[in-house]
Amino acid sequence: MRRAAVSIPSNIAEGDERGSNKDSIRFFYISKGSLAEFQTQLEIACEIGYLDRLKLKYLDEKCVTIGKMLGSLIKTRSMQ
Repeated sequence: MRRAAVSIPSNIAEGDERGSNKDSIRFFYISKGSLAEFQTQLEIACEIGYLDRLKLKYLDEKCVTIGKMLGSLIKTRSMQ
């Protein structure tokens, strides 16, 4: 979970520093993939008792918000 969580902002940063929008967008999509991986791991953690449902709901809502922000970033960069 830590690796997936760290991968999200790391790929955003790397994508932002790329020389072209095409490269940037590719890394933003990788970041979205890491976000999906993290959400899946949260679900598993809840199912096996490492995380309670209330905390899962809170974290999942944060993930949805981040996913929307990434989608907007991708859309904006795609139009440039």
